[in-house]
Amino acid sequence: MAGTKRQQAIRRALRALAPGIPLSDAEAVVTLAERRHMKDLPPPTALWLALGSHVRHVHTDYERLLGEGYDRDAARFFVAEETDAVLAGWGCQRSVSDGEDAEE
Repeated sequence: MAGTKRQQAIRRALRALAPGIPLSDAEAVVTLAERRHMKDLPPPTALWLALGSHVRHVHTDYERLLGEGYDRDAARFFVAEETDAVLAGWGCQRSVSDGEDAEE
């Protein structure tokens, strides 16, 4: 597996957390998890935050809700079930509804 130890750890965490994630989504999530503001977080934490953020922004109505004037917390609340459904579809056993926050 190519890349730094951190990049390898992030990819391992993704395979363990969401084994059924499509390749295009996986690449986007890994890119988010490798961003500079995530560098001080442990790889599994950075990956979880990136995964939740990606699903929320790409696979739910989150952006539309923000555009309609909802604040971040309200928009997250309204898309939590949909976010969890996407994650579950990828084989993820964790839930954003468990109170885990995610980075934007």
